[in-house]
Amino acid sequence: MSAQVFDPRICTLGEGAFWHPERAQPFWFDILGRKLMSRQDGTELEWQFEEMVSAAGWIDRDHLLIASETELIRFGLRDGHRERLVALEADRPHNRSNDGRADPLGGFWIGTMAHDAGAGKGAIYRYFGGELRLLRGNMSIPNAICFSPDGRLAYFADTAAQTVWSQDLDEDGWPSAEAQVFLDLTGTDQFPDGAVTDRQGRFWNARWGSGSVACHAPDGRLLHRLTLPASQPSCPAFGGPDLSQLIVTSAAEGVHGPQDGRTWLLDPGTQGRPEPPVKV
Repeated sequence: MSAQVFDPRICTLGEGAFWHPERAQPFWFDILGRKLMSRQDGTELEWQFEEMVSAAGWIDRDHLLIASETELIRFGLRDGHRERLVALEADRPHNRSNDGRADPLGGFWIGTMAHDAGAGKGAIYRYFGGELRLLRGNMSIPNAICFSPDGRLAYFADTAAQTVWSQDLDEDGWPSAEAQVFLDLTGTDQFPDGAVTDRQGRFWNARWGSGSVACHAPDGRLLHRLTLPASQPSCPAFGGPDLSQLIVTSAAEGVHGPQDGRTWLLDPGTQGRPEPPVKV
């Protein structure tokens, strides 16, 4: 099938798509609009925040972990209650959260970046066991955080550097060696944004500016691309029946196409894996 509109609402900067497996419900964000967004039984849903919000994982059926500009919070879907779990660069007012995802052991990885996307001003952290620990600094636009099916490999990108890395993890989910370059896209028109892996461990990566989602084998080989009408796809997530659909956010920031900023539905021809819960 060709790309179909999953949600017609225009996001200035759509991000953070994920599928809640217990609710069978999608969630995503408009970072610049400061909104968490969703759909349920054909009804459009959204929650407004005072700060920019960008990424989430699920704690249980009715609670999400959400990354904002200055903190990680526990958010109640039933009543909107918000509880701070830990501060996130609260001493850096010119930074905000960006891409993030739960790891298979119940940790949550989250990237930060400067509001002006300044070089080297961001970082990647892991929240685990009630502690937020710095994993990697000197990042500009951290993205593509996702994990292999066995949980022993993490992926992450710096969009500005046009590079995706793979990172070996130990049995507790912490980096166990130096990160290795997985995709070197420097000098091309490809800018890696959000990513997710499928059941076979293939790496599905939204390519900002190219109107496509690229699928790579675990060894990095490009297998194929799926195209969509929005020029700035930002984050894919497997969802729908049997996790056989690919939901992709996009952004209208800086462009004026009539399809930019909508959230899309693609047929990847494979199945994803349920997102693991975050342990808090």
